[in-house]
Amino acid sequence: MPDGKDRYYRFILLGLILLLSMIIFKELQPYLGGFFGAVTLFVLLKEVMVKLVEKYHWRKGVSASVIVLGTTLFILIPLTGFGFLAADTISGISIDPAQIIRTLREFSESIEERFGIGLFTPENLSFVPRVGSSIMQTLVSGVSSMAINSIIAIFLLYFMLVSYQSLEKATIEMLPFSQENKQILRQETKSIIQANAIGIPVVAITQGILAYVGYLFFGVNNPLVYAVLVACTTIIPVVGTGLVWVPIGISALLQGDIVRGILLLSYGLVIIGGSDAILRFVLQKKLANIHPLITFFGVIMGLAMFGFWGIIFGPLLISLLLLFFNMYRHDFIPGSGAQPRITTKENGRGGILFRKKET
Repeated sequence: MPDGKDRYYRFILLGLILLLSMIIFKELQPYLGGFFGAVTLFVLLKEVMVKLVEKYHWRKGVSASVIVLGTTLFILIPLTGFGFLAADTISGISIDPAQIIRTLREFSESIEERFGIGLFTPENLSFVPRVGSSIMQTLVSGVSSMAINSIIAIFLLYFMLVSYQSLEKATIEMLPFSQENKQILRQETKSIIQANAIGIPVVAITQGILAYVGYLFFGVNNPLVYAVLVACTTIIPVVGTGLVWVPIGISALLQGDIVRGILLLSYGLVIIGGSDAILRFVLQKKLANIHPLITFFGVIMGLAMFGFWGIIFGPLLISLLLLFFNMYRHDFIPGSGAQPRITTKENGRGGILFRKKET
């Protein structure tokens, strides 16, 4: 047991670590997306590094360089390019507030005439000009931040891969948990990162492509824009992509194009919506099954805090908080039926905080 003087120095050291960490966090916050991006890529690619070094006996520097080059060419450049393409496509749309307000008024009048429901008034339409400029500013800053953080992620990834053994050992040593909980935390963190890093983009890209093909076929104006919106709404539980394809179909019906409106709604429900259920079912067989509310609120929080990579680390932070709750209940509350887990397989049972011990 450390004596009083040792404990005193220990607390001083911990205080200095926390103070310096807070200062560094504050100053580097705009670039945290790059750090978290590097962590994501490290978790996904570490096994490749281990195989190259330990099985094929490649040098660490050469192995890390090959992995980083492949990551840059096949992951980061396509992602950044897609971001610039989406921003350029959306920013290329001429946003005329007066025309938007006029269209909304005509839509409101048609609804009021048919159903006797008033939707919009001059007062609650005053937000339109502000929204247009805000969207453009967010797009430009978001894409620029994504490009900068991608470069940071590449540099960090190289050094993390080269030091993968010592980095993992130091991380495990610093965790204030039992060996069992350390292993659980390691497994859960890896599962959550893999599930979000693979699952969310796969579902979003697939539904975006299906939406683009369908809207192109049915002659919807600006199909690429709506396809991007479909991809972005895949993270929203229950309603999801319906926020995009339902208004498009209803708009066609209100314009008197009944057959086209029904086809658009059917395509959205069966093809776009159906693909979501199929993809998630397949992915949950292979990856961790994360509660949709964790994903939804985590992505909202993560995007605001970390930019693009917040899609992965927002849900991770919420999942870790709930995991720590389950660990505490499992270890320190007598008679608790909680398991120190937060992810499940597709056929798992239980809720976010009420997962039962297996019998």
